[in-house]
Amino acid sequence: QEQLVESGGGLVQPGGSLRLSCAASGSFFSINVMGWYRQAPGKQRELVATITGGSSTNYADSVKGRFTISRDNGKNTVYLQMNSLKPEDTAVYYCKVVTTIGSYWGQGTQVTVSS
Repeated sequence: QEQLVESGGGLVQPGGSLRLSCAASGSFFSINVMGWYRQAPGKQRELVATITGGSSTNYADSVKGRFTISRDNGKNTVYLQMNSLKPEDTAVYYCKVVTTIGSYWGQGTQVTVSS
C-alpha cells in the first residue's frame, strides 16, 4: 500500500530554519512530480514548491530565496529546507506525489513560527 510519511515539522522562532522530509513507501509506480503544499487556518491549501524527476523546480513567490526543495530518487524522498522563517509561514505542510497513475497526499506536518 502506498504511503507518504512526513517529518520535520515543529515550533521555531522567526528567522529560524526547519527541514521537512517526505518518504514515499509502498508500490509507487513511476513518480513524476513531488511537492509541498501548505494550509494555514482559515485559508485554502496553496502550493509551496514542486520538483520534477529531472530536478526542475517551481516555488511560490512568497518563499523564493528562503525555501529549497530537493529530492532523492533512490529513496523516493522529497525535502523542503526552510530558512528565514516568518510567522506567516505557519501552516500545516503537506507532501504530494504525482505518478503516472495518480496523485497521493501525506497526512501533513505542523510548522509554527512564533517567538
